[in-house]
Amino acid sequence: MNAAPQGNGNAAACSGTRLHDLTALEQAAAVRAGDVSPTELVEHSLARIEALDAGLGAFLTVTPDRALAAARRAEAIIRRGGELPPLLGVPTAIKDLNNTAGVRTTFGSRVMADFVPAMDDAVVTKLAAAGTISLGKSNTPEFGFPCYTDNDLAGPARCPWDPSRLAGGSSGGAAVAVAAGMVPFAQGSDGGGSIRIPASINGLFGVKPTRGRISNAPYGADVTGLGTNGPLARTVRDAAAMLDAMAGPVLGDPFWAPPLPPGESFLGWADRPPGQLRIGRWLQSPMPGIELEPEVLAAFEDASRLLEDLGHRVDDVPEGLLGPDVLPSFEGVWALSGATLPVPPERAGELRPLTRELRGRGLAMSAQTAMESMLALRLFSRRFLQATVEYDVLLAPVCTMTPRPLGWFDADGDGAEDFERQKRYASFTALFNVTGQPAVSVPLHWTPDGLPVGTMLVGRPADEATLFALSAQLEEARPWAHLHPASWEDDR
Repeated sequence: MNAAPQGNGNAAACSGTRLHDLTALEQAAAVRAGDVSPTELVEHSLARIEALDAGLGAFLTVTPDRALAAARRAEAIIRRGGELPPLLGVPTAIKDLNNTAGVRTTFGSRVMADFVPAMDDAVVTKLAAAGTISLGKSNTPEFGFPCYTDNDLAGPARCPWDPSRLAGGSSGGAAVAVAAGMVPFAQGSDGGGSIRIPASINGLFGVKPTRGRISNAPYGADVTGLGTNGPLARTVRDAAAMLDAMAGPVLGDPFWAPPLPPGESFLGWADRPPGQLRIGRWLQSPMPGIELEPEVLAAFEDASRLLEDLGHRVDDVPEGLLGPDVLPSFEGVWALSGATLPVPPERAGELRPLTRELRGRGLAMSAQTAMESMLALRLFSRRFLQATVEYDVLLAPVCTMTPRPLGWFDADGDGAEDFERQKRYASFTALFNVTGQPAVSVPLHWTPDGLPVGTMLVGRPADEATLFALSAQLEEARPWAHLHPASWEDDR
């Protein structure tokens, strides 16, 4: 780990260590040591947002006054003395699918452009209690449906490694903010790959926690069980610390993940050796006829060899675990959430084509079909978990292709075709939302033209701990946190 800066923020910059070069944990340590103030961290991040965001599309709403007020409150906490929150003063961002009291929350839709919630989501409250300071709401596609980020309010979130390409979604803005050094880590959410896909595209470590690890309270009543909040970060330890801050149930939650034993943390697991693991190579897509682009296959095979070199046993998972009902059942369950969108019927025409398509499918679905689809996925999950129980971790691709150019998914304005392209592009990630297993995207590979390609690790149910230990081992063997897009070097 790099040393924390000495003196104030200006001194850190003069010594060659810029504040955005520090990890989230290094920033927190510098605040605790008095080497930098929360206000300096917030002002530095706000300056980078002002300089870079117009060309990258990371944010839908920036809240400088609220962030600076929170920084002053953090400094008052320091002056009072006593035990400090673990991430005090560290800037972050909240995805615009999450409610934030008093702050515009658009869900990426012009229909919701003026909506201001009265309450925070539980994950927002938990991150604030840990001392983080939100600088605003990160860009997300309309109601989080696509695996790319674009909308009618802020336009596309662009990959900082190549701004002519999409940053992925639906946590695309969060990933861009972290990859470009606007914030050291950011909150995202994942219902079908929406953390892992932008993590892969932007060269980050992204975590989809196990079902029930993080509460979706107070409004989240996701009857499908597909979606969960999670962290996007540059390092495994930062992501672990963020998950520690976000984790835990709220009374009334429909799912609960068993907590870690007393005294343990995910951050602690990131500092433990994983031991020898049995790892299953998973290359079976629910989408028929899928072939990986050469660079994606190269990333997968490279990760497989690295795991073997580290002493793990790596075997191919036997084929035949996916039945023909998995994909249509998932499509039906995915469209179900479109039936409950808070869209007045008279404004449905303002929705983007993909949203209209999925909303229409959801509204047209009978109760019998909906229940049969959900039951089919639950039965599949049980069979799949039992069939793969001998593996400690599964290794799989994140996306089937390298990052896509702007407009690749929706250029023709056909919502149904947009959805088909997404299914081909992101055909591996949603499987593990169905099973509820924790999964991460690890940035181990870059293409010859400089584009990141992440690889997915999938843990046993409720076993994020092993994923953090293994990912930290991979990070030590193949460090990535020093790799940055060109925008990182902007000194503002």
